[in-house]
Amino acid sequence: MLTILGFVMIATFLVLIMMKKMSPIAALVLIPALFCVFVGKGAHLGDYVLEGVGNLAPTAAMLMFAIVYFGVMIDVGLFDPIVRGILRFCKADPVRIVVGTALLAVIVSLDGDGSTTFMITVSAMYPLYKRLKMSLVVMTGVAATANGVMNTLPWGGPTARAATALKVDAADIFVPMIPALAMGLVAVFLLSYALGLRERKRLGTLSLDEVLEKETATETVLVGAGGGAGGRTSLTKTTTGGAGSGTDADADAAATATGGAADAYDDADDGFQGLDPHRATLRPKLYWFNAGLTVVLLTAMIMEWLPIPVLFLLGAALALTVNFPHMPDQKARIAAHAENVLNVTGMVFAAAVFTGVLQGTGMVDHMATWLVDAIPEGMGPQMGLVTGLLSLPLTYFMSNDGFYFGVLPVLAEAGQAHGVNTLEIARASIAGQALHMSSPLVPAVYVLVGMAKVEFGDHTKFTVKWAVLTSLVVLGSGILFGII
Repeated sequence: MLTILGFVMIATFLVLIMMKKMSPIAALVLIPALFCVFVGKGAHLGDYVLEGVGNLAPTAAMLMFAIVYFGVMIDVGLFDPIVRGILRFCKADPVRIVVGTALLAVIVSLDGDGSTTFMITVSAMYPLYKRLKMSLVVMTGVAATANGVMNTLPWGGPTARAATALKVDAADIFVPMIPALAMGLVAVFLLSYALGLRERKRLGTLSLDEVLEKETATETVLVGAGGGAGGRTSLTKTTTGGAGSGTDADADAAATATGGAADAYDDADDGFQGLDPHRATLRPKLYWFNAGLTVVLLTAMIMEWLPIPVLFLLGAALALTVNFPHMPDQKARIAAHAENVLNVTGMVFAAAVFTGVLQGTGMVDHMATWLVDAIPEGMGPQMGLVTGLLSLPLTYFMSNDGFYFGVLPVLAEAGQAHGVNTLEIARASIAGQALHMSSPLVPAVYVLVGMAKVEFGDHTKFTVKWAVLTSLVVLGSGILFGII
């Protein structure tokens, strides 16, 4: 019964948010609470929720201070050269823009942190997509899938978990998988190219000058929101009317979530620059200090000198103090990013209810046991393939901790009974990470959709099919190359 209720609860959640019948926060809280009562454990709901909140509290703290830190870095101009470089490469060609999104996400993913990747990628690419009326779910889908493939880096999490759970060396899992993961990245770039072609067909290809010349309707734009002493400056400018208002469902995904990239940008960016070059928060004299601080922070994260929440807490405090020594300016910067912080951390704590009930009631354990028991006896020698296929739904519907520490050891034991090497099982287990990064149980995905102002349901409907395809490419390549 717990197995059935677990699957029904997850299905109910996904259907309601994709049909936009409930907001993700409400669905993450109310649906598990209702099912907790159904299984007769309503009296323990408080314990389950508090345990889930306790487990995710460090993640919420990390996201809170990471958003403040990178928001400040955006405000002071650290990423302006990146944006200008991408603009020069992408011009106004949708194909280049989507491929550039994938490339940027892959490069930034080297730090091993999904939230950082999404904040930087969206910060750089969001103004381009908005100006050209491109589909924002294309941006979120490509970024999430690219980051999912890169999430398999030994310091990214899943590989380390698999190594710990099975007591093997992380390098023995990751290094042989490099060819298969490389094929996964090839699939991501081919996907981005194909999606870019579709956007080009829908929108056409224009030069930057042509985009600006076609601006015909007048609108008022607010620049430099929350910019300390600068305040808000009202500008009157023109923008294209109705460009790209196609009927494609993916392209029509509306940007309705609050929050988003720093107020230093506007939906109608000045001169297609994405970032206002005259905003009051710029600190050009402190550019190299901020760049050095960011490099040190990311290095400390990769080297694990301190827990990530502590690193971002210290980094945010230092960045605010040095760049905005006056208290009113610090308060203005915090206030400018407070809405995004609240949206993301609120989503994380809501997800804690979902995961707390899943684990506390035993639904996760029963679901995993049922899936393992359902494997036909004749598939025993193919446990590598079975593990890879199971990694897709299981890492999507449960946390990485739940899968790697709860399910993977059982799969490895079953594989050993049929002569399948434990390392093959471990390698197959990371094949589903491209899909995992769009799971509603991954806090970083809420940073992505929040900053991109995309509904989570729209992101899910668009991304899942492409993420599944990418994961299958990784798994198939691993089998073809004899790695799995």
